[in-house]
Amino acid sequence: LFDGIYPFYPQQRKAFVFDVSTIIVIVVFLTFACSFLVIIPGIRGRARLYWTLRVLLSLVVGVVIVAVQFTGDWETGWVKANTSYKSFSSALVNADIGLHVGLAGVNVTLMGNPVNQVNETINYNEHFAWSFGADYDHSYSEGLERGLPSPILYVAEKFTTQSPCSMHRQYRISGHYASATLWVAFCTWLISNMLFSMPVLVYGGYMLMVTGAFMIFSLLSFSTVRNSLMCPIQFGTAILHTGYGGSFWLTLAIGLLCLVAGITVVALHFFNLDLLKTFFDLREDKAEEYQMTEVHVNPHFVNEEL
Repeated sequence: LFDGIYPFYPQQRKAFVFDVSTIIVIVVFLTFACSFLVIIPGIRGRARLYWTLRVLLSLVVGVVIVAVQFTGDWETGWVKANTSYKSFSSALVNADIGLHVGLAGVNVTLMGNPVNQVNETINYNEHFAWSFGADYDHSYSEGLERGLPSPILYVAEKFTTQSPCSMHRQYRISGHYASATLWVAFCTWLISNMLFSMPVLVYGGYMLMVTGAFMIFSLLSFSTVRNSLMCPIQFGTAILHTGYGGSFWLTLAIGLLCLVAGITVVALHFFNLDLLKTFFDLREDKAEEYQMTEVHVNPHFVNEEL
């Protein structure tokens, strides 16, 4: 202790893929799914399967749209290198260095091979945020004051506002636009569910297509950083190369799913409306309308007329 204060890591570290916000989103949507599974036995016949398929697919789309806002693996990269561990020290360590870029910041990971080297446990994971209300340069300065290992500071320095690489501006702007576009996709997803429940099936299909389109737009916004010249992140002869991570490909898959589902609903509306109504469990309502229009004649009055 230094004057009663821990000299390193006074606050809790943040996980590089899942954090508290992501877990909360998943738990909320799992609660909705479990609530629906409780009432699903009350739905009779083949409609039970159709309801289950529609609700679970809709919940998957919603949880992906919200969860990827908080994940940190839109772009990832790893490199194994022999590098200096601390400033003003000639000691070298063998470690895996990872970079994980999200929409709201970056995580830099340092894990030794083996973990225990130079009489220390080398297992670090640091988060540097650039979202609205967060000061990236201030987080980097705090890392300097805490005495973070040199590889982490070297990678984090590439994303500072004062760095000649201009990576901070590129990733921050593209991440903000991608996040905003995903929130629009979440709103259109809510509207599509309301239209399907009214029911206005063809307009629900249109809004589902719009949801998929906005998810694709968010990917295009994030991909703009790849079109500019990137500064190399090099440790001796080893270079840290990054590529699209799991959140990027998951968003792409769900966006294409929304487009295909929306196009299918619109096509069935024009070419096979009966099949579409069967899938959305609307044929019983139609049968009830037919029953309401039936006329029952009392045979006693018919005989008197004769």
